[in-house]
Amino acid sequence: MKSEEQKVYSTIEENQSYIEEAFYNSGDLKKREITFNKKRGLIFFLETMTDSEKIQNSILLPIAKSSLNQNIEDLITTSELIKADTLNEAVRAIINGSSVLILEKRSELFLINTVKSITRSPDEPDNEKVVRGSHEGFVESLDVNLNLIRKRIRNRQLKIQYYELGWESNTKIAVLYMNEIANESVVKEVQRRLEYISSDMTFSPGYIEEFIEDSPFSPFQQILYTERPGRVEANLMEGRIALITDGSSDVSIFPATLFAFFQSPDDYNSRIYAGSFFRLLRFLSFLGAIILPSLYIAIVGYHFEIIPSDLIPIVKASIENVPFPPFFEALIMGITIELIREAGIRLPTPIGQTIGIVGGLIIGDAVVNAGLISNFMVIIIAVMAIASFTIPSYEMSNTIRLLTYPLMILAATLGFVGIVFGLMFILIHLCKLESFGSPYLAPLAPLHFKELKDTFIRFPIWMQDKRPREMRPQKLLKQKASRGWERNEK
Repeated sequence: MKSEEQKVYSTIEENQSYIEEAFYNSGDLKKREITFNKKRGLIFFLETMTDSEKIQNSILLPIAKSSLNQNIEDLITTSELIKADTLNEAVRAIINGSSVLILEKRSELFLINTVKSITRSPDEPDNEKVVRGSHEGFVESLDVNLNLIRKRIRNRQLKIQYYELGWESNTKIAVLYMNEIANESVVKEVQRRLEYISSDMTFSPGYIEEFIEDSPFSPFQQILYTERPGRVEANLMEGRIALITDGSSDVSIFPATLFAFFQSPDDYNSRIYAGSFFRLLRFLSFLGAIILPSLYIAIVGYHFEIIPSDLIPIVKASIENVPFPPFFEALIMGITIELIREAGIRLPTPIGQTIGIVGGLIIGDAVVNAGLISNFMVIIIAVMAIASFTIPSYEMSNTIRLLTYPLMILAATLGFVGIVFGLMFILIHLCKLESFGSPYLAPLAPLHFKELKDTFIRFPIWMQDKRPREMRPQKLLKQKASRGWERNEK
């Protein structure tokens, strides 16, 4: 609940008391007394958020050199000077790194931009490597990220809207879209969902995602994340919407389809045959990573007769001394792979790489020699892990590995029938899934042949002359009921 706006007091002491109490007399809240036109003044700022050189050069020096009857607006040299008539605005400005100038017997105060800028260079993202193309990546500064996009899209239609989310965190975000290209109904739906976020903190895009996505309990990601400005540029030009959060290098893109998670910038920087081959390989890896362990479990446990006669002695020799059924073999190895992967991520980079390689070799060799796991199971789980890592999207890679376990359970209980039922359930779920009103399997379901030019394979760029159907401005979407942002519709 918002507090009432407090007007500027008539005395400078009352204003000083209000600001100091608003910050609970925090140690980094500093004040500086000045004299301007023979009147007393105070400058308030947070030393942890402001640049001392900006305060010295833009405020203190010009005031010290000023003469009588000059206006304060003519002296301040910073590019951003805002008049305000409430102390609440002053408090919010101080939090964001601005300095507040209060003059005696004035009914307004001045908000001066003196924010300290500490950002890292826009290096290439570690989790989105490319061979060719731009190697710039987003950083944790909202202004820097917006600059990276503006440099690429020099177009007046690029529109940026700012929001502040979280009652306590006051996280600043920016929503970007091409004004005459983006679907207006999708833009309004995104704005509506953002306005109805009810939370005291939103630190990262992951927080916002759970509030605005259509199906939060779906294992499939409905918002595409990227740290590459070029990828954001391409999606904006197709009519999609981007969301940038201050303090995070991940940019959210929506609506997203399943096929967007298998596309890589290298697909478009390579020749069409190479780009199409590697994209098709990713889709095959997607299917292989999901069904390989469950297929092995079903074949060994229920359908041994389909193994070629030449392989039967080899498979039999591999599994006959293993004390566990195939399902527990796969479960043990799958969890072991996840443990090694998680340890490699959490440890420092040199140690993490060593753990991943040495740990995998030692554990794999040890469990086989001990007779706990069969050779075939080690191969199957290793291929599954490698196949899941070929997916460009980290979130989709996690989804693939998670879906493997329910299919393994179905294969252990019902064999091939269980696998078929599991795959049918996944397919039905994908057909029903939507991302901001757009079909998740578009353009495959509903089927539009002319839009399949950039799905499983990549056609030449000059043949992709139309934007996706769900992105076109003339298409109207039906607003769908969901969670907090639907309260006003009841």
